[in-house]
Amino acid sequence: MAGTIIRYGQDVNAIKDFYSPYYVNEHNEDEYKMNVLNSPEQRKRLVEIDTDYLKQLQQADFESMSIYGKVDYILLKKRINFDLGDLKKEEEQYNQVAKYLSCADGIYALEKKRRHGDFMDGEKVATELTAILKQLKADTAAYHKLPSLDMPLARITKEALAGLKGRLRDFYSFYNTYDPAFTWWVPAPYKALDAALGKYSDIALSKGKVITTQKPDSSGIKGVPIGRDALISQLQAEMIPYTPEELIQLANKEFAWCDKEMLKASQEMGFGSDWKKALEKVKNSYVPVGHQPELIVKLYNDAISFIKERDLITIPPLAEETWGMTMMSPERQLVNPFFLGGKEIMISYPTNSMEAQDKLMSMRGNNPYFSRGTVQHELIPGHNLQYFMNSRYKAYRQDFVTPFGVEGWSLYWELLLYDKGFAKTPEERVGMLFWRMHRCARIIFSLNYHLGKWTPQQCIDFLIDRVGHEKANAAGEVRRSFEGGYSPLYQVAYLLGGLQIMELKKEMVDSGKMSYKQFHDTFMKQNLIPIEMMRATFINQPLTRDFTTSWKFYDFNK
Repeated sequence: MAGTIIRYGQDVNAIKDFYSPYYVNEHNEDEYKMNVLNSPEQRKRLVEIDTDYLKQLQQADFESMSIYGKVDYILLKKRINFDLGDLKKEEEQYNQVAKYLSCADGIYALEKKRRHGDFMDGEKVATELTAILKQLKADTAAYHKLPSLDMPLARITKEALAGLKGRLRDFYSFYNTYDPAFTWWVPAPYKALDAALGKYSDIALSKGKVITTQKPDSSGIKGVPIGRDALISQLQAEMIPYTPEELIQLANKEFAWCDKEMLKASQEMGFGSDWKKALEKVKNSYVPVGHQPELIVKLYNDAISFIKERDLITIPPLAEETWGMTMMSPERQLVNPFFLGGKEIMISYPTNSMEAQDKLMSMRGNNPYFSRGTVQHELIPGHNLQYFMNSRYKAYRQDFVTPFGVEGWSLYWELLLYDKGFAKTPEERVGMLFWRMHRCARIIFSLNYHLGKWTPQQCIDFLIDRVGHEKANAAGEVRRSFEGGYSPLYQVAYLLGGLQIMELKKEMVDSGKMSYKQFHDTFMKQNLIPIEMMRATFINQPLTRDFTTSWKFYDFNK
């Protein structure tokens, strides 16, 4: 199946590459393809490719495949079906606004001739562009008369116009200055049409109306709750066989465990049951300005030493050598108040341009005890090692990556290290528990929001009251969740993915079937596919062509 998956990806890329316009860099020989909305012709070819591969899968001898082949088969079939769904939705939306884009057919026709290198009669092209401009003006006038348009339709109108502008530019750049007659006749009508497309594109979103069930509040954060049916559909797509209400129940159960642990730590610190006072002491442990990168390195070394001493996972020397650090801008800190990671760790800490109160909140929110629990989440064995290993083992599976695998793996290490005693002092436990409570809260507030039950301000207040967030950091977290371009389930994926891997660890390691090192090394070499599919490879689960999610990974009675 690996070869089929690779061919499928390359075939799709070939279609996208061929039917997308070039962007030529005039200062050197580099050229690249513009990422624009599919043309009708391009969309039709992508549907044909998807349909053809589904037929190939149907003809494949599924029963003779290894467990790895069967998992790949299921994931590829799932991927193709969702791609077909996206293309169908795109076509339906495009068809609804096509009457305001009657000028498009003429531009697509010119682009097609350019792709094949046809000779173009400059005088005739000038006439055609003038006619297209006339159509465009009529389209713009008709669009102006609309009282409003659903925002998704306004967006696809804008995307189509941006694509048409790029395609027209590609056509024009190919012939202009190279063909004397073209260069004589075409520049003036081209510039007029290009400018008109730009103006139309600029006003496209002005007619867009966001249909949202979000209740008005004072936060200033604007999102779009997707509703229960859409949540269940997305959960099924991510192979999570629970309802939103069950997941909120799960998060509350995990929260109750955190509360008990937090009270123990608070009592050890001398604050009794007032855990917020213990949290306050921890927040005020921040390092002096300028010393945060130094702290990150120390915390990273602490975690790596702890992991190596227990021989928990193989860490390639090159991975250790090549991780890096960057500093996060003040603008990004409004959305991401804590450090982030991937190939490098992005440090969130005050800059000279911030207001004094924002500087203090940033320092308090990124104190050593909070950071201790998450440096390894971003670096090794978390996201940095993911990037390192996924590019080297079963790299063809990267299109199947899910946040439940990406974030779940890094969160799993937070859970595992806590269980292993990485937090030795009550202050260190408070720091790690803060983040664990935060992950529980993410499930609760994000699902309640998308169910239409909570406003963004209620989400902010919940983070401040139940987790102990700084006000600005809580607002940044909620803004990130609903305005940061993340999918509705992304914030849910951290703890749920971590709990899935913990359950799989119990099956394979706690039972004595594998060592920690064997389990973790095997896991990393499967790439970040849905955890239920990962589990299938570990237990050699019987699978069918039409497999659907069924793994109940959480015990509500424990």
